[in-house]
Amino acid sequence: LSATFDLDEIKDLEKDLRHDIIAFTRNLSNRMDSDAKKWIHYGLTSTDVVDTANGVILKKVNQILLEDIKAFMAVLKDKAYQYQNTICVGRTHGIHADLTSFGLKYALWYDEMNRNLKRFVEVSKEIEVGKISGAVGNYANVPPFIQDDVSASLGLTSANISTQVLQRDRHAAYITTLALIGSTLEKISVEIRHLSRTEVAEVREAFGSKQKGSSAMPHKKNPITSENISGCARLLRGYITPAFENIALWHERDISHSSVERVILSDSTTLLDYMLNRYKDVIANLDVFEDRMLQNINLTYGALYAQRFMNVLIEQHGYTREDAYDFIQKVSSEAIQSRTHILTLLKDKNHFGGLHPLSDAELESATSHDYYLKHVTDIYAKVFR
Repeated sequence: LSATFDLDEIKDLEKDLRHDIIAFTRNLSNRMDSDAKKWIHYGLTSTDVVDTANGVILKKVNQILLEDIKAFMAVLKDKAYQYQNTICVGRTHGIHADLTSFGLKYALWYDEMNRNLKRFVEVSKEIEVGKISGAVGNYANVPPFIQDDVSASLGLTSANISTQVLQRDRHAAYITTLALIGSTLEKISVEIRHLSRTEVAEVREAFGSKQKGSSAMPHKKNPITSENISGCARLLRGYITPAFENIALWHERDISHSSVERVILSDSTTLLDYMLNRYKDVIANLDVFEDRMLQNINLTYGALYAQRFMNVLIEQHGYTREDAYDFIQKVSSEAIQSRTHILTLLKDKNHFGGLHPLSDAELESATSHDYYLKHVTDIYAKVFR
């Protein structure tokens, strides 16, 4: 059995028939010479064709997206190891907190992308499904083995049960997973944008020799791709609501979901592919300024070592937590306000009337960067195992 069809003729037929599948089946049938033509679309409904075909399409799309995700993760892993021992300021509420490893940022993103990868693999199974159960899903005019055989031949899972359509919780879960991946990319892009600000200046998107940053200001080098990714993530999340609204169809089916899916399925998958590939290049080529990170560490005149000083007082000198906290808080505030390094203040015992027992050796040890990196290897062992 062989059959051909003509797209232009199908389009002409659809103008009169106003039904895409009937236009297709009639064009196909009219080109067949054998008696087999009477079996074209026998016992089927349009969504037997459409939902199953979409399963095939999405299976191919998912292979592309899967490779995109893995490639993005590979770049994150490479950068995590490159900057494993690069010390930088950790920030909470936008304010300097403790020191940390810059590589841990990449490791964190990798771990989140790994969860996204697992979600994507599972949700792909739910969308790569075949459905040939007839007009209301009861196989009245086509036996179940047809669906099983066709699905197997196409590399799809055969649906356990359906109505005239596959149930749209599958599609809603799929779109939601794509949006989750996009939101992780946005999370990364927001961090890059913050670290690119002039006042921070710890990273910068690679800037071409002929590239321009602003039509008005020649000096500008803006994180435009990171901003682009943030915007794309908003668009991607916007597809979640219509996908969820497609779940509640009338009885065995209405067609309200069709126009929505013609947009959101192709747009969301194409958009995520674009985001993953474009941002992979940004991460791979990101300029990282380690000297600036060291400069930023000194912005608070050593006040960010406060927790370390407090703990030494508790561990080595018997201070209560409250007494240690209150004393170090006072010293930290004075360091920032007077723009005097906290070590200078603490080493001047007379400044505090001899109120603290910290030796110079303890003070120097408490400001060692190695202290903040000592468990990074342990974290990496868990993340990259």
